[in-house]
Amino acid sequence: MKAPFALALATLLLPGCSRTPDPHPASQPDLAKAQVQVQTAENKQRPTTEEVPGTVQAKLRATLEAKLSGRIDKMPVLLGQPVKAGQLVARLDAAEIKARMEQAEAGLQQAERDWKRTAALFDQQAATRSDYDAADARYRGAKAAMAEAQAMMGYVEIRAPFDGMVTKKWADVGDLAVPGKPLIGIEDPSMLQLEADVPESIASRIQPSARLPVQVDSVKGELAGTVMEIAPTADPTSRTFRVKLDLPQAAGLRSGQFARLIVSVGDSNSVRVPASAVVVRGQLEILFVVTNQRAQLHLVKTGRTIGDEVEILAGVNAGEPVVVRGAALLADGQPVEAR
Repeated sequence: MKAPFALALATLLLPGCSRTPDPHPASQPDLAKAQVQVQTAENKQRPTTEEVPGTVQAKLRATLEAKLSGRIDKMPVLLGQPVKAGQLVARLDAAEIKARMEQAEAGLQQAERDWKRTAALFDQQAATRSDYDAADARYRGAKAAMAEAQAMMGYVEIRAPFDGMVTKKWADVGDLAVPGKPLIGIEDPSMLQLEADVPESIASRIQPSARLPVQVDSVKGELAGTVMEIAPTADPTSRTFRVKLDLPQAAGLRSGQFARLIVSVGDSNSVRVPASAVVVRGQLEILFVVTNQRAQLHLVKTGRTIGDEVEILAGVNAGEPVVVRGAALLADGQPVEAR
């Protein structure tokens, strides 16, 4: 029964805190006059924004896979290791491919000899056109088989497609590589972008090449992202549009981090006071309004902090004189002298 009683008591007491009391209450004890600094609460306009969650991603990233099946014979890279374009990152056991290539090479040599001999006989009219055409077809087929074997041999070695860093490893030496199974992930950490799914209600406020603020917890201050891509259609499930923004280089900025895209959606008016005017006592936020040279306590509800000012959502109206210095030591009804 204590909770309902406390709630009822708070309901009765709270309205009294925001009313203007009698400037000379009979029960008011004698309090020393306090020297305070006063400033008028002002109604100011500010831009209204919405935060859209997103993820920092490398603009250039790749997942490397094997184009043929084979046991991994070598993987000379580690997580976090920088790699250069063309650098070997994995090699498969090539015994079977080598045998196939040797067979293709032998077949090509034999087909070439037969073609040359048949061509010489054909020039001397000692061989028929059909003999020559058959030899020529075998020669061209052998060359195609050799080219295929060489291509297969090229798939044995997997190399980095660009300068970057190894960010993921799904396999290691001894594992079986098969087509479609990822082996290594590589990203270029020098070029990062933000990928965010923007709700359709505010997507129209984002334009190509626009510069929008981006917040990342590990980066001090805001980053200026440049809109590079906007999906022309919405995702039918989430009703959002994928937006990509290029990000500048910054200390502490890494791929995979959580970020917030700040989108302006208009302007709004709010009452503001200096942050020093708001006093926190327990779980209550209060400030003092000067009325008839006395400090009148007001319970307030604060909003966002904008620079060195705080929004007052309820409890004080614009135009009221508010104590901005010396409020922490004041009591309700205490006489004050504004400096």
